[in-house]
Amino acid sequence: MIPVSGYSGAKVAVLGLGRSGLVTARALRAGGAEAVCWDDNPAAREVAEGEGFTCRDLTRGGAFDDIATLIVSPGIPHLYPTINPVVQAALTAGVPVDNDIGLFFRSVATREWDNFEQMPRVVAVTGSNGKSTTVALLHHILCEAGRESQLAGNIGRGVLDIDPPSDGGIVVLELSSYQTELARALTPDVAVFTNLSPDHLDRHAGMGGYFAAKRRLFAEGGPDRAIIGIDEDEGAFLAGQLSEGPSDDRVIRVSATRKLSGPGWQVFAKKGFLSEFRKGRQVAALDLRSIPGLPGTHNHQNACAAYAAARTLGLAPRQIEDSLATYPGLPHRSQLIGETGGVRFVNDSKATNLDSAIKALSAFPKIRWICGGLEKEGGLAALQGQTGTVAKAYVIGREAANFAMQLDVEAEVCTTMEVAVARAVADADPGDTVLLAPAAASFDQYDNFEQRGDAFIAEVRRHLSSENP
Repeated sequence: MIPVSGYSGAKVAVLGLGRSGLVTARALRAGGAEAVCWDDNPAAREVAEGEGFTCRDLTRGGAFDDIATLIVSPGIPHLYPTINPVVQAALTAGVPVDNDIGLFFRSVATREWDNFEQMPRVVAVTGSNGKSTTVALLHHILCEAGRESQLAGNIGRGVLDIDPPSDGGIVVLELSSYQTELARALTPDVAVFTNLSPDHLDRHAGMGGYFAAKRRLFAEGGPDRAIIGIDEDEGAFLAGQLSEGPSDDRVIRVSATRKLSGPGWQVFAKKGFLSEFRKGRQVAALDLRSIPGLPGTHNHQNACAAYAAARTLGLAPRQIEDSLATYPGLPHRSQLIGETGGVRFVNDSKATNLDSAIKALSAFPKIRWICGGLEKEGGLAALQGQTGTVAKAYVIGREAANFAMQLDVEAEVCTTMEVAVARAVADADPGDTVLLAPAAASFDQYDNFEQRGDAFIAEVRRHLSSENP
């Protein structure tokens, strides 16, 4: 655990007692503060009280009279689409608002670091898509190279739940826009921006607010190295803002769509080959095409970002190449479930927005596409013209018929996962890929995208077991 510093003897309010909230309360207590907790859910309050924490209704008048700061869990909107009443009460009382990410960055470095031969480092990754794969891949590379690495944030453990990093240790964080938008301290040593596409727009009051939340990781923190995906205008703009000139190698530009040139530091993938250029010269080249855990252009972009981060941490190209070959992939992200009769089954339940689904569709040549769910703001117009690899769509979800009508490919309304997998299997020919890439949220039928992916896996395995008794 990372004990929170700076609040010893003070009362700190914690709003939201889910995974990160309870960990935050424990870390505050470990640092000598008194955590005053609140959650609308009585069961969550009961758990906190069982651990000896005081629970106080923070919506009542005078609740913030003795509070030093308010820590808000990331799932709670603090400003848009409407300001949370507890946050509003804190601001009215003049109480600062922060989150566990801010507490982590102000607390992770200790005086003990003065005795280390090599300072620990923090790598933070944000963006719309590919964050989880990028951090998991970097963590895998570091572990394979024998480096101490801990994975935390929006994946794995909560940031305050990890062990204090030891001499030369690396902390790899996945940070969502919900986490970067509110943190009062953001000081990673290496910051990574994967890409940007419309998502969570209601939470950020539009695309500009969404980009601004991501940009804070770089503008507020001033990382030693910034690795920026420049395949979208926002990424190119961000790289330009951070760079002092074309040869400034503190900014590493990354692309999965074109060759990059110039006197700076670039890492790009083209036709399945990753290349690193510095000062106009090629430093290394790797073949990504045969790595089963990284199919498709979007995963090649993730590989470029993880490669660049590993290079900033002192790893050699050959070390990284060897580690990439053993990367197993993440559950629910281009996850190969099995193959029978020449038909592959791939679970990409994490493809909850249109951009991530489009990228998944570009990774395979002939697809039986299982899609549908709770549509996000903006509809499905961006899918038009992006479904050339799709032989047929099999639509799930409570509004499957409406979803299917918006697609520009043959679509069958299946509603349930069981029916969708069965129909896709019946239609599939050798060489086809049955792909779950929903292009929608899961909450109309499932608690989360993981549960939806597990349902797909269960149906696929039932089919595979019947084919191979």
